[in-house]
Amino acid sequence: MTSVPLYAAVAMQLTAQSVEPAADRAAARAQMLAQIARVQAQILQAKVFIEQYGGSPLRLVVLPEYLFTSYPGRIGIAEFADKAAIAEGGPEYEALGAAAMALGLFIAGNAYETDAHFPGLYFQTSFIVAPSGAVVLRYRRLNSMYAVTPHDVWSRYLDIYGEAGVFPVADTDIGRLAAIASEEILYPEIARAHALRGAELFVHCSSEIGSPNLTHKQLARRARAFENLAYVVSANTAGIAGTAMPLASADGNSALIDWKGNVLAESNSGETFTAFGDVDIDAVRRARRKPGMTNYLSRQRLELFAGTYAGQVQPADSLIHDGQITTPDRSHFQRLQANVIERLAESGLI
Repeated sequence: MTSVPLYAAVAMQLTAQSVEPAADRAAARAQMLAQIARVQAQILQAKVFIEQYGGSPLRLVVLPEYLFTSYPGRIGIAEFADKAAIAEGGPEYEALGAAAMALGLFIAGNAYETDAHFPGLYFQTSFIVAPSGAVVLRYRRLNSMYAVTPHDVWSRYLDIYGEAGVFPVADTDIGRLAAIASEEILYPEIARAHALRGAELFVHCSSEIGSPNLTHKQLARRARAFENLAYVVSANTAGIAGTAMPLASADGNSALIDWKGNVLAESNSGETFTAFGDVDIDAVRRARRKPGMTNYLSRQRLELFAGTYAGQVQPADSLIHDGQITTPDRSHFQRLQANVIERLAESGLI
């Protein structure tokens, strides 16, 4: 395996711009492209400072969750798909590709994305754009409370993309990269599935409540790092503009965490690039190949749990009825969860 020279990574803590106030689709798209241009300029300034300050070349930038649109809010699923979800190969990806090429680095981000195979729906997608301008990783969020996931159309999704398309890992010249979306950092199975496919660094795009006290997500980031012997680069929003919600409700605690679970850098509040530091992928590879008690990844006995995991909690294909895919209202997901809780209670499991 080719050695990876030391490089710097940064979690950019930036303000998400809601498209909800935009008058129509054209206005929303113009706003999104303007935001991408603004972010490119911010990354350039971060790159200049980091390389002058630390010396290592900046190779990886991670952006916050839904940076260019914010969350859908009160907009219905089909309406939001049309107004603000971006298309594979669309102008937004072209702009991000041009930015990655101009800056000479990898850009990881998160957006709502349409899929021609699933009209009327969208998926929350974490992506990585290479310095070539190409999208080298596209991961669709698998666990969400109020949005469609691949699991909701599972049988059709697997037919199209296969399991490799569900848990993608990009083999790049800065290491093997995978994505974890938002609150999925709280679910260890998702990180583990990526790690067992070779992931050495997780990009984590988030929009979450920050705190001077340890939050659930802060704890989870550290756990996902050391239990998988992998870096975590986690970017939070610096608030969400354009909504009635107080600006700083989702702000702070962007972080770079090494494969031992150590926080190498963590941001305070506001727009900043202070969560940056060096990434040593070769150290990860040495640790994973060394026998010992702290090599948690190699000590897994996954067959022990196959029977337990085979008993479904959330059901697959909740949006497929009589072979047809339906577009739900947002209350569908709450009803689904209530049914799961009722079933678990009737079984005496909770």
